Amino acid sequence: MLSDSEAAELLSFLTPNTRPDVKGQATEYILGLSGNRDGCRFLRTKPDLLAALFALTSDPSIAIVKDCYYIFVNLSADETLHQVLVADVKILPVFLKNLEDPEYPFSDQICTILSNLSRHNKTCKTVFKVLQEGIGLAQLVEIFCTEDFNKKAKLHYLGPLLSNLTQLPEARSYIMDKDRCVIQRLLPFTQFQASVVRRGGVIGTLRNCCFDHTHHEWLLSDDVDILPFLLLPLAGPEELTEEENDGLPVDLQYLPEDKKREEDPDIRKMLLETLFLLTATKAGRQTLKDKNIYYILREFHKGEKDVHVSAACEKLVQVLIGDEPEQGMENLMEVEIPEDVEQKLKEADLKEQEELQKEEERIRQEEEEEKKKNSEAEGTDKKQEDGLIR
Repeated sequence: MLSDSEAAELLSFLTPNTRPDVKGQATEYILGLSGNRDGCRFLRTKPDLLAALFALTSDPSIAIVKDCYYIFVNLSADETLHQVLVADVKILPVFLKNLEDPEYPFSDQICTILSNLSRHNKTCKTVFKVLQEGIGLAQLVEIFCTEDFNKKAKLHYLGPLLSNLTQLPEARSYIMDKDRCVIQRLLPFTQFQASVVRRGGVIGTLRNCCFDHTHHEWLLSDDVDILPFLLLPLAGPEELTEEENDGLPVDLQYLPEDKKREEDPDIRKMLLETLFLLTATKAGRQTLKDKNIYYILREFHKGEKDVHVSAACEKLVQVLIGDEPEQGMENLMEVEIPEDVEQKLKEADLKEQEELQKEEERIRQEEEEEKKKNSEAEGTDKKQEDGLIR
């Protein structure tokens, strides 16, 4: 790693008046340095270097600005640098302001940096505070929901940013403000095929919102109608009986033969977890039962190959077909669990995860063996073909 004198010399190249070629070599070197953990930890001890790089995000040279943004993308991926970036270098106000510019060419990098910085609760609170002091969450949602807001950037990583922000109760309160119609604007993105990042970010946002059980009845009501947006990505082309179809939400009835399910297993799991959260209250459980969602889950489970997703589906089904909790325990989120029982549940959950991992490994090995057999069979067929041709 660089000595103090070498770091000081490097810093001298990061001034606005330095020749562009020399400055470019310096930023390129630091970009390489930021690509590994040791380099990031070294830069953490050099706030003057970070401040100089931050200043160069407004350099006339596009190449230098690009290097600097990618350096901050790398640094923001390391949690130990978060406080340095937001408290010492103070990158948030400028980056958020730039994000508001529909012509800014590095908005995608800013979205990634903000998403990284908001992953952990402490820095997430700082991001939200600076956001509200500046452009505000309202404008952020507006930017996210406006197609082609920035012709030079796709802004997909605003999805994970919103998901991270809704870790905070105050962000969830805004998203679910009944007078603002915010969550309704996000719902269509659960099927946004152009980006798994945007899609997953929105579903993560919805899942976080569903932790607030006091909003469940409103979320399931006609005012929001969240259920079809959570179920449609899980539904396939299977034919249901007329009776099964009639009880479903209208958007899920008589789906076409080419209907495809969500391809990403992590997103499928998040959708199931969101539905599971909605079963925390008696009213939520009754709504999901009345809407016949069991039949969608039944068909979904038949074709699910991921063991973790299957387990999430089975847990949800158990709640839907099981007996109602006894009086006074209808709200599952408010039930007080004795400490010894809670410990046993944690141990059981840990054991279940271990079993799922073993099952996942077994399936993976079987698939590899099957591929190997197919490959050997193809090789034999090829040799036979070659022999016939001769």
